[in-house]
Amino acid sequence: MDKNQATGLILFAAVILTYSLFFANSPEIPPVETTTPTDSTTIAATAASILPTAGVPDSLLDLDRQLKFGDLAPFTLGEEKSLVLENEVVKITLSNKGGSIKEVLLKNYTSWKNEPLYLLDSAQTSLNYSIDTRLGPVNLNDLYFVPALSSQDLEGVKQQTVTFTASSPAGQLIQKYTLKEGEYTLEKSFEIQGLQGIVTAKAVQIDWKDEIKSQEKDLAESRRKTQVNYYLAEGSYENLGLSDDPEEAKVAEPVKWIGFSQRFFTAGIIADSVFQEVNLSQSTPADSSLVRSMSASLSLPILEGQANLIYYFGPDQYKTLKATTPGFEENVDMGYFFVSWVNKYIVVHLFEFLEKYFDSYGIIIILIVLLIKLALSPLTYKSYIGMAKMRVIKPEIDELKEKYGDDATKMQQEQMKLFSQLGVSPLSGCLPLLLQMPFLFAMFFFFPNAIELRQESFWWAEDLSTYDEFIKLPFTIPFYGAHVSLFTLLMTISQVLYAHFNNQLTTATGPMKNLGYIMPVMFMFVLNSYPAGLSFYYFVSNIFTFGQQALIKLFVDDAKIRQKVEENKVKNVDKKKSKFQQRLEDAMKVADASKKK
Repeated sequence: MDKNQATGLILFAAVILTYSLFFANSPEIPPVETTTPTDSTTIAATAASILPTAGVPDSLLDLDRQLKFGDLAPFTLGEEKSLVLENEVVKITLSNKGGSIKEVLLKNYTSWKNEPLYLLDSAQTSLNYSIDTRLGPVNLNDLYFVPALSSQDLEGVKQQTVTFTASSPAGQLIQKYTLKEGEYTLEKSFEIQGLQGIVTAKAVQIDWKDEIKSQEKDLAESRRKTQVNYYLAEGSYENLGLSDDPEEAKVAEPVKWIGFSQRFFTAGIIADSVFQEVNLSQSTPADSSLVRSMSASLSLPILEGQANLIYYFGPDQYKTLKATTPGFEENVDMGYFFVSWVNKYIVVHLFEFLEKYFDSYGIIIILIVLLIKLALSPLTYKSYIGMAKMRVIKPEIDELKEKYGDDATKMQQEQMKLFSQLGVSPLSGCLPLLLQMPFLFAMFFFFPNAIELRQESFWWAEDLSTYDEFIKLPFTIPFYGAHVSLFTLLMTISQVLYAHFNNQLTTATGPMKNLGYIMPVMFMFVLNSYPAGLSFYYFVSNIFTFGQQALIKLFVDDAKIRQKVEENKVKNVDKKKSKFQQRLEDAMKVADASKKK
């Protein structure tokens, strides 16, 4: 081998060596794991133990997902399926994704357009549950559960149950829904089994947002009757009010239940224990297809690994709500304290009784008027007799006015003296009427909130729960509206006629006499857009009152009343003043002296 060949061979070997060291790929040898597995490794191993490795999506291997869900990451895989719980009155659709409620259909009701009435709809409602884990809060709506549907007969009551389970070697998350026959309540339980060190939650965080759809014809009236109600654990009812302005409330005290209350329906959530850290809000959207925007954020404590609550999706029927949970009947506005007892203890029961025998709610209203008028007839009679006494002594009163008309204090003193001698009280005609006022005002609250009248027709009124549009006007009259309610018009005419008849029986003069004509006209403007059932009740009430007065007049003789007054005058000629009368006269003298001074 010569020198040149040797040099070439050396250079060729150098090139081969350089290529093999720097450019050629060497065979890979699988590494042996000797280090402690990381979080992502644990998640992958857990996923492999639960799910087949074939077809595992790349998203499971995504580090962000692993960091977000940690050991719960396998639960994010699945296919959404719907299940239905249904009884005679409600149909509830659930989803295995999140174990959530998708929609609630009230089977016995429709919207004013005769469309199915969904009280909860996934398009307008979001209801999220979240729990704390060692990596942070996790929204259960991001997880898939395995559903199981069962039914049973428990103590004669049929019930259906859906159980949603998310299982892993470390433990389980279980959500269970139970619906009983004939009920609007849906029981829910949330349970954590195992998962120590994975789930750290001591409470379930619930976030509920709802865009309330318009279900009634009168949007303005619906908005006046739609609000967020809540009931404190201590037994106090509260609400966010009926203002169109946005309302918010941070409730420091424990809360027992929260209701998204519409005019005739309520979607409510009731704690088995209490809700804490409650934040509520409501506002009025610009969209006319929506009534209110409502939201509730709250925390439900997990006690011994479990949290229980009850949903209510149903009508605002007083007795149904009252049987649901303490204070829940407050979702129906029965009026202020001095009239609410009339509705709660008399009208509600009377309505329920008459419904058993009559299908027409117009007839039921007439019968309610008749029964109430008969029950109050003794007060009506006393009121009439009191006015009759004032009427027969009118000559004596006119004489006093002529004699002491310029001295108001002396006039009042002499009038009181005259009343005492004749055995007449100026309050005898007014007091019985005042005792009847709670019944009059009670109806002002009962009929606008009575779901029993909803979509019930009578005569020309298609729906007694809203105004009867007898004539639609091509323009809007301020404070009146763009329609004529015939029931309201009839009520006004009957009230004016009654005022005219009543003025013949009283001694009222001047402005007081004209007030009986002015008030009905004012109420015509107020009640024109109120429910036809309310105007019809007042109209029928006026007719019955007119008839009562005419009937009593047939049996009451003014001459006999005058004779009785004369007998009292002789008997009381030496009657001493009562202590009350004396104190009243002294007070008037002091007031008169102070005025002159």
